[in-house]
Amino acid sequence: MIKLSVNINKLALIRNSRGGNNPNVIKSALDCEKFGADGITVHPRPDERHIRYSDVYELKSVLQTELNVEGNPKEKRFMDLVLAVKPAQVTLVPDHPNQLTSNHGWDTQKELHFLQDIIAQLKEEGIRTSIFVDPNPDIVEGALATQTDRIELYTEEFASQYLKNPELAIKPYLVAAQKAQELNLGLNAGHDLSLENLAFFSREIPSLLEVSIGHALVCDALYYGLENTVAMYKRCLN
Repeated sequence: MIKLSVNINKLALIRNSRGGNNPNVIKSALDCEKFGADGITVHPRPDERHIRYSDVYELKSVLQTELNVEGNPKEKRFMDLVLAVKPAQVTLVPDHPNQLTSNHGWDTQKELHFLQDIIAQLKEEGIRTSIFVDPNPDIVEGALATQTDRIELYTEEFASQYLKNPELAIKPYLVAAQKAQELNLGLNAGHDLSLENLAFFSREIPSLLEVSIGHALVCDALYYGLENTVAMYKRCLN
């Protein structure tokens, strides 16, 4: 069974746009769990423009499923947060503080020693690690030396090419996934996966363990309702 982790950043962005607590981000996360999500993903950024650092502490105290916290470990505040909260999984993403959204993975060869040090700290606290990577078999092979538990394939390029040529769009992801399988690396995926392309992606990629989906899922929930939308995404996966 491929797990669905719902990224609730966009719900927090709506909340923050008006102040107050509507929508209630914590309740929304608990509702996603109730509706069948296997986990909740958050990506706190330094300016707290959506998920706040305080949200992460509160989520950890109430969630029954896995909490996945994404972020750039070069930010000391982020590392302090995850070492204190100890979520089930930390996904390391090489974001610049001013980026609108994630747009590339790690160079696992150039950043090898840095990633080794960060991952060692996280694993010492019993936290599962995943690193965000582009679908490049050399980068995947480099991930093995970092001692990470998993990689997360950055799927924006697949999503942008999917309608033009699904078989061509999936090709580099197949190669990267097969390399991960050979190396016994766990495999996650995320970014721009949607009801339109998710079933194809999950069917084609071997050994896929988890997808993290936020923007498309929240947009769909405006039309279909949150409960129905979570169920629709789960059906795409399984």
